[in-house]
Amino acid sequence: MELPADLPTGLAETIEPLVRRVLAGNPSAFTYTGTQTYVVGNGGDVAVIDPGPNEPAHIEAILATVGEARIAAIVCTHTHRDHSPAAAPLAARTGAPVIGCAPLMLSDDGPRSDEAFDTTYAPDRVLADGERISGDGWTLEAVATPGHTSNHLCLALVESGAMFTGDHVMGWSTSVISPPDGDMAAYMASLAKLQERSDRIYYPAHGPAVENPAQLVRGMMGHRKQRERQVLRQLEGGPQAIPDMVPQMYKGIDTRLYGAAGRSVLAHLIDLENRGAVTRDGDLWVLADAA
Repeated sequence: MELPADLPTGLAETIEPLVRRVLAGNPSAFTYTGTQTYVVGNGGDVAVIDPGPNEPAHIEAILATVGEARIAAIVCTHTHRDHSPAAAPLAARTGAPVIGCAPLMLSDDGPRSDEAFDTTYAPDRVLADGERISGDGWTLEAVATPGHTSNHLCLALVESGAMFTGDHVMGWSTSVISPPDGDMAAYMASLAKLQERSDRIYYPAHGPAVENPAQLVRGMMGHRKQRERQVLRQLEGGPQAIPDMVPQMYKGIDTRLYGAAGRSVLAHLIDLENRGAVTRDGDLWVLADAA
């Protein structure tokens, strides 16, 4: 994976008047350039969104960005290990409350492209859909967006029209939907929910800002529908197992990503099964009208 040169890891970048971004030093095939932590507010108190991995250098970079301000809330969009583990040590250092998504711990049942769940995450307060938190000149509104994980939240910055989208919408890659917790039907419903909004810009946890949110979300929904059609076409030739379907559906991708692609195929198949379009026989999947 080639990453952009001269990444400002650990340095605060002001990306709009109320928002600063600090990049963690955890680039990978699944985090792109790394986790982007956002500091919202520039007055007496601030919010820290997605504090990231529990890496001392990143925590120090967040504290340096915050400076003399009080952290009113450490907010997590979801609890994969590249997003929330720094919440506990940051809270211990500052006394700030951990607010945001609900806790969630699941054992994995197969290869995945996203990080494992954070077992240390213990929020002081869970935000419900539409609930708000506020500070000196800023207001964040929770927008429940299950799909990538069942506990995923996006956060809308009311004053500027920006949306912090975590892993739900990213400009550099589609979000991986990995069962058992990842749910394709919920993910599509969450995309439709964002499509009904009029947010000005998206700030994802990985990759560049999304300056054309409505267009990107529309494209992402179309992409998933196309993948669904691919799944159904694969099964028109007869029963198939997921490992046989992936190379045909994801031509040209790095074979190291086959496991992750297989999780997304499984998510589509489970959705189709719940809608009565396919059935399964052990490891084989079959069109319902051919069963």
